[in-house]
Amino acid sequence: MGSNSSRIGDLPKNEYLKKLSGTESVSENDPFWNQLLSFSFPAPTSSTELKLLEEATISVCRSLAGLWTVFTLGGVGSKAATPPELSSPLANQSLLLLLVLANLTDAPDAPNPYRQAIMSFKNTQDSSPFPSSIPHTFQINFNSLYTALCEQQTSDQATLLLYTLLHQNSNIRTYMLARTDMENLVLPILEILYHVEERNSHHVYMALIILLILTEDDGFNRSIHEVILKNITWYSERVLTEISLGSLLILVVIRTIQYNMTRTRDKYLHTNCLAALANMSAQFRSLHQYAAQRIISYTCRHLRRYVYVLDKLYFPHSHCSTLQHCFSTLSDNGEELLSLTCSHILRSYASSLFSLLSKKHNKVLEQATQSLRGSLSSNDVPLPDYAQDLNVIEEVIRMMLEIINSCLTNSLHHNPNLVYALLYKRDLFEQFRTHPSFQDIMQNIDLVITFFSSRLLQAGAELSVERVLEIIKQGVVALPKDRLKKFPELKFKYVEEEQPEEFFIPYVWSLVYNSAVGLYWNPQDIQLFTMDSD
Repeated sequence: MGSNSSRIGDLPKNEYLKKLSGTESVSENDPFWNQLLSFSFPAPTSSTELKLLEEATISVCRSLAGLWTVFTLGGVGSKAATPPELSSPLANQSLLLLLVLANLTDAPDAPNPYRQAIMSFKNTQDSSPFPSSIPHTFQINFNSLYTALCEQQTSDQATLLLYTLLHQNSNIRTYMLARTDMENLVLPILEILYHVEERNSHHVYMALIILLILTEDDGFNRSIHEVILKNITWYSERVLTEISLGSLLILVVIRTIQYNMTRTRDKYLHTNCLAALANMSAQFRSLHQYAAQRIISYTCRHLRRYVYVLDKLYFPHSHCSTLQHCFSTLSDNGEELLSLTCSHILRSYASSLFSLLSKKHNKVLEQATQSLRGSLSSNDVPLPDYAQDLNVIEEVIRMMLEIINSCLTNSLHHNPNLVYALLYKRDLFEQFRTHPSFQDIMQNIDLVITFFSSRLLQAGAELSVERVLEIIKQGVVALPKDRLKKFPELKFKYVEEEQPEEFFIPYVWSLVYNSAVGLYWNPQDIQLFTMDSD
């Protein structure tokens, strides 16, 4: 050992080190091992020599690191916990390569053949011939593919593949929607959304769009209410011993909207959440009491927020909670009394005033808001943009009211819990009966509230929950359906952006950078995506 001397500068070209870190196998009896161990070189005696040693062996060390990762299946030694995406490094690398190839841009004279193949491949049980116009295609066992996709949704790349297949391959989409065990696919997607604060925004987008694509199908929207789940352990807000898949989906989507509105305020996210709920609304069936309660309570939350923001926008100096409280704090100054009285008269017309301004005088409103913010700001502390908040809140309220209306119009007799929750909060809804922005959609909701309130009044006071639900179920039969105003069916379809590559190419390569096994890029040279991308 040590009979052959070697210098640091010779290490990058040393044939034995290259063979050690190479891809070819070396048997345990090969003379190579004795020859490798016969080399020696002086140990570094200074930081300069140590730096030279690191630079000379960096390529060898990287190769060995990749090889060691494969040997240990992505782990180190006997480490118990291994990230799911690294448990099968070859599968992970293959999936990443597939995503990279599928997202290559089309050539000027020819479409991407890999994307063509992904868009057109069929089930092995499908014996129909491929169209002659599709040169690149293949067949695969859809059942095995479906099982693998259901099991691997914890990783970004598996969710991105599922999105790609659902969106681009009609054969896969038809097959998945026909499955009788859709809960195996939907539950992992819901868990991604439930833990939204732990996921990166791209992963959440993909999970949400998958739900939106699925809810475009009426059969899916009906079937999810027939699947009964027991003991959803990852849902921590409330113990759910038994709930339908449809009701759980509603709970998770509403929770995602609520998280977004209070944290990230991403309009794209809440718009797609609301679109998924809207697609489902006509087929709501036997809603769990908690799901029905969350639909109504979330709407009420925004109704209250709307009143609050409206108050701040038009009466920024007012700190009175009630008219009586304001009068009790007044001085004997008649001018102040007159001013306050006029203020509260105007307050009652504020919603109509804002609607008029927003529809006909957007520019005037914008300028007035800027002027108001400029005059009220002090010490350079920015004021909230109440006009913008009001627009967003109004959009959410409008959509939630349309979702409630769609359910009442199409499946009232299937959802006594929703009627119960609506009656419980009827006082707040009645305040918006004549609001110009919601008056049309409130017509049916107000009719249902009035009808069932009357029947409860006739039944007497101090009714139990069970008795109220019984009255609601009986009243559904007597409700004159012809008095419910018909609205166009709520249907939203996912449409990819005009230049999807601007989103997907950086996303795919960020996944390669963050999760590929044994590959290295200099972080300082990466320009395709920001280094804080997860």
